[in-house]
Amino acid sequence: MWKFLFSLAIVSSATAQPSVAADGDPVAGKKVFGRCAACHLLDQERHAVGPYLRGIVGRPIASVSTFKYSSALMKYAEGGRVWDESTLATFLHSPKKAVPGTRMGFAGLKNDREIRDLITYLSRPQGGVQ
Repeated sequence: MWKFLFSLAIVSSATAQPSVAADGDPVAGKKVFGRCAACHLLDQERHAVGPYLRGIVGRPIASVSTFKYSSALMKYAEGGRVWDESTLATFLHSPKKAVPGTRMGFAGLKNDREIRDLITYLSRPQGGVQ
């Protein structure tokens, strides 16, 4: 029986897809975050033009009660959507395409590597680059 479980574990780990965050470079992501820093804070739970991004990865969309989100983002959040790696990647590529009517003025990141790096950086505690 243990041989079967061990074989199953090897097959599962060989076929598992790596996460975006595991694939990115947090140091490069910190540099990409510089574009976000004009409107968002990461190191503290305080809003700037946009909501703070501390703990964004895994957080329910439009869930920071102290920020007034656009009705478009509130609608997008319906059904319990979460800012996981996939929703973040789609949104970061083209916020206005992902959520028509969003107030976010950023045009998006067109480079997939930058998106992976940024998500990796955002996934770290307080955006750290340990």
